[in-house]
Amino acid sequence: MTASLETVAAHLARWRREADGPFVLGICGAQGSGKSTLAEGLRDRLTADGVNVALLSLDDLYLPREARPVQVSKLFATRGVPGTHDVALGERTIKRLISGLPTRLPRFDKATDAPVPETQWPEVTAPDVLIFEGWCVGARPQPEAALCDPVNGLEREDDGTWRQAVNAALHGPYATLFAHIDRLVLLAAPDFSVVRDWRIEQEQALRQRLAAEGRSGSRVMSDDEIGRFIQYYQRLTQHILDTMPAYADLTLRLDRARHLV
Repeated sequence: MTASLETVAAHLARWRREADGPFVLGICGAQGSGKSTLAEGLRDRLTADGVNVALLSLDDLYLPREARPVQVSKLFATRGVPGTHDVALGERTIKRLISGLPTRLPRFDKATDAPVPETQWPEVTAPDVLIFEGWCVGARPQPEAALCDPVNGLEREDDGTWRQAVNAALHGPYATLFAHIDRLVLLAAPDFSVVRDWRIEQEQALRQRLAAEGRSGSRVMSDDEIGRFIQYYQRLTQHILDTMPAYADLTLRLDRARHLV
């Protein structure tokens, strides 16, 4: 990840010289690709140089379980895809940050599948740089013809309503949210098959962190559950890998060990 950090930092320095006002950097990457590590490394480096940085994750914008649109499709009960985020909250947050107003940054607890109480959200004022990272940050909708056939067993459980609604969300509120991004970086996995292994590593790290915090009873997925869980992400992850390199401002291609190719 050091090589990726050095590469993005160099590009970011140039991009900021060409920009006016607060700069919004988008970082997209499949689950486990290292986007959070990259974002945190950039934040720490910029902060050490006296730059005021805000870090916002798309994962921290998830709707609480009871607010997800299960009336559209039961598949929306599981967080992940467009349609399971509080986009309005993300829009308000980014607009306030860009305007220089004191802003609380949302936080979501994956172990409880619920937002952290707002009183515990960190506050930032007038950042010079906003780093906005997430697995589908900057994603664009698929052509309608691409939605016809299911890509895995999970999608075959639905009549197509779920993927149509996900795509409609990308056409609408998510496009508005992603329009705030000044430059977009893609961490490109070698293919979707590696995502399961990367996601298992993430869950193991979560289990260890929760144990260290005395929360070992919190819900953590088994390997089999992860195998099903990542099917929610397959369609859009593959679409991003196929299309985003053509419009991202910087694409970093990774091998299975997350080394920069």
